[in-house]
Amino acid sequence: MTPKQKPAPAATRPLNVAIVPDSFKGSARASEVAAALADGFAKGAASRKRDVEITAVPFADGGEGTLEALIDAWGTEAISVQTTDALGRPVESRLGLSADGKIAVVEAAEAAGLPQVSDVERRPLEATTYGLGALVSRALELGVSQIILCLGGSATTDGGTGLLAALGASFLDADGAKLPVGGGTLQNLAAIDASGLDPRAANVQWQIACDVTNPLLGAKGAAAVFGPQKGASQEQVQLLDAGLARLADVLEADTGRKLREQPGMGAAGGLAISLGSYYQVDLVPGWDLVAKVLGAHDILQGADLVLTGEGRLDSQSLDGKVVSGVLQAAGENAEVIVVAGSVDLPDEQLEESGILAAHSIAPGPATLAELSAQTLSLVERTAFSVARTYLR
Repeated sequence: MTPKQKPAPAATRPLNVAIVPDSFKGSARASEVAAALADGFAKGAASRKRDVEITAVPFADGGEGTLEALIDAWGTEAISVQTTDALGRPVESRLGLSADGKIAVVEAAEAAGLPQVSDVERRPLEATTYGLGALVSRALELGVSQIILCLGGSATTDGGTGLLAALGASFLDADGAKLPVGGGTLQNLAAIDASGLDPRAANVQWQIACDVTNPLLGAKGAAAVFGPQKGASQEQVQLLDAGLARLADVLEADTGRKLREQPGMGAAGGLAISLGSYYQVDLVPGWDLVAKVLGAHDILQGADLVLTGEGRLDSQSLDGKVVSGVLQAAGENAEVIVVAGSVDLPDEQLEESGILAAHSIAPGPATLAELSAQTLSLVERTAFSVARTYLR
């Protein structure tokens, strides 16, 4: 791919600018970043005496931050739910609800997230998605017709058995006893009793947002690729992978659905395979799902310039993240500029990607803590400079 050619100046209309950033994780929400980019660019355009029309859409890739991006766009507030974290400890989590009350958004990281259990030694064999059940149950109580389940940031490798158990299923060993929660005991799974599953969950449209394509098992699977990030040793990785394989065998025997090879089933410790075996689910790229919910495709197609951003621009940004989605969805004549906390993308990749330019917000040598403390002012300042440079 070669960089897009700058279109001829629009003499009879303002420049159409779409601002579609991700959050700067740990520093600023996507809505805050979008506002700072819009303010900075507008001030820069005014200093150049150029007319611009700016449309700002806070964004996310289907992982952490998607809940905030959607409720910001919907103009609603997060709903608090008392549940448990990945280690079974009480925690207050959140779910999002659309303005019409028809769509709920649930993030795996809200009740099975790695950051929630960072205060103790990681226990990858015991970590469970059980706490997500309270969020899903609350959404069902609210009468939604669609649930968007966002994968990413989980501490778990339990194949979603915890979530399904919270919805009424029982995972049994050869003696008919319930297995302890977590992926570490799944190799002892003999049968699943799904007779107690909440029937309401079968009456909603399940959309599962995923930003990876890993299968459930093997060298590129949930345990091998993501297990070490969750504290698993090589021996534990093998144990978890064997447990997920046993789970897949029993699920296939019980439901006839063969999902283990489906791209994305390895996300969030295989969270989707249990859910998808008993309910009809659509596993879709997170960025595309969010784009459709927010109508971002039309906004991007009509833009002359797209300004996007995230905390760190690197090679992963071009593989299923917001920046890659923006590049795919932007109109043929639109140019794309990235504002990021740090830029770590080789010039060759930058050129091949179609990104016109990438700018770090760092004004000079600084620690992450120093940059985080002034992220929004630095984003606004950088956007001002981008406008001054671009609008000649």
